[in-house]
Amino acid sequence: MTDARRVVVKVGSSSLTTAAGGLDADRVDALVDVLAGARGPRPKEIVLVSSGAIAAGLAPLGLDRRPRDLARQQAAASVGQGLLIARYTASFARYGRRVGQVLLTSDDTSRRAHYRNAYRTLDQLLAMGTVPIVNENDTVATDEIRFGDNDRLAALVAHLVRADLLILLSDVDGLYDGDPSTPGTARIAEVGGPADLDGITIGSAGKAGVGTGGMVTKVEAARIAAAAGIPVVLTSASQAADALAGRPTGTYFHRTGRRSADRLLWLAHASAPRGALTLDDGAVRAVLERHGSLLPAGIEAVEGEFSAGDPVELRDGAGRAVARGLVNFDAKEIPRLIGRSTRDLARELGPEYEREVVHRDDLVVLST
Repeated sequence: MTDARRVVVKVGSSSLTTAAGGLDADRVDALVDVLAGARGPRPKEIVLVSSGAIAAGLAPLGLDRRPRDLARQQAAASVGQGLLIARYTASFARYGRRVGQVLLTSDDTSRRAHYRNAYRTLDQLLAMGTVPIVNENDTVATDEIRFGDNDRLAALVAHLVRADLLILLSDVDGLYDGDPSTPGTARIAEVGGPADLDGITIGSAGKAGVGTGGMVTKVEAARIAAAAGIPVVLTSASQAADALAGRPTGTYFHRTGRRSADRLLWLAHASAPRGALTLDDGAVRAVLERHGSLLPAGIEAVEGEFSAGDPVELRDGAGRAVARGLVNFDAKEIPRLIGRSTRDLARELGPEYEREVVHRDDLVVLST
C-alpha cells in the first residue's frame, strides 16, 4: 500500500452530500485535502471515481429524494454533474491541481476501440498531472448499459488504468462479521480469498438515501479487483488519509489473481447481454477448453434481439451461461447460419459470412 504509485479512490454520494441531497462543500474539501496531500515524498497518481451527480441535482430540481424512474434520474444527473465537477475544480485549485471529467458507460468500454480510447485518455490525463474525475454517464446510460453502481465501476477503472491499489470509501470503517450496529460484531481486518467470507452475512445490495450501493456491491467490487491482481482497501471516508499512507485501517483484500491487461474483465462484469446463443457440446468444449472462437456450426439456437457488436451470452445445452462475447452478426441473421460451415455460408451468401460468430478475442469464459 505504501509503495502504490497509481491509486483509484472511489467515494459515494453519502460521503459528499448533505441530508437534503445537495453537495456538502466542506466534505468535498476534506476529501480533496487528503487526495492532494497524497503526493508527498512518493508522489501518487490519483484517479477519483466519484458518485454524487444525481444527488447533487436533487435540490436544484426541487426533488426531495432520489427518483425511481430513469428519465428523472438522468435529468438530475444532467444538472448535478456540472455542479459536482465545478466543486471539485474549485477545491483542487486550492492546491494548484487541475481536474478532468471522464464519463463512462459499460458500452464504452466492452468494445475494443472504445476501451483503448478510454485508457489513452486517462493515462494522458495522469501524465499531464491532472486528476481524472470518473463517473458513470448517468445522463445517457440506459438500464441495459449501466454499471449499476460506482463500486463496480471503480474496480473496472482500476483494472483499466493498471492501478496498484483500489480504495473504496464508505460510511462504515470496513467489513464486519455482522451488522456493525449490533454489539459483539467485529471488523474483519483482512480477506485473503472468498473462503474468508464463508458464513459472513454482508447485507442487502441497496440502501435508502441518495446512493445506490451497499456493502454487497463493495465486496463484489473488491472481489473483481482482487481477482485482477489489484489489492483493495475498504474503509470510511474519514480514514482516507490512513489508507493512502498505508496505515492499518478498514478491511484489506489481498490479491487473488494475476493482473490482466485486456478489456475482457469489462466484458465479463460490465456488459449486459442483449441475447443468448445455445451451443452444442462440441462448441462448448471448444470455447471452454481450447479457448477457440464460436463458429456457426456449433450453434443450436438463438434468442433475443441484438445487433452486430452487442454482448451476448453463450449457453450450454442445459441453459447455463458458460461465456460471454461480442457477436459479429445481427440476431435476425443467425437462424440461417445455425449448424452450417463457414465455407458453405461464404459460397452461398458471400465472403463476409466466412467468419466467426464470436471471435475468441471478443470472448470471455465465465466463472462456474
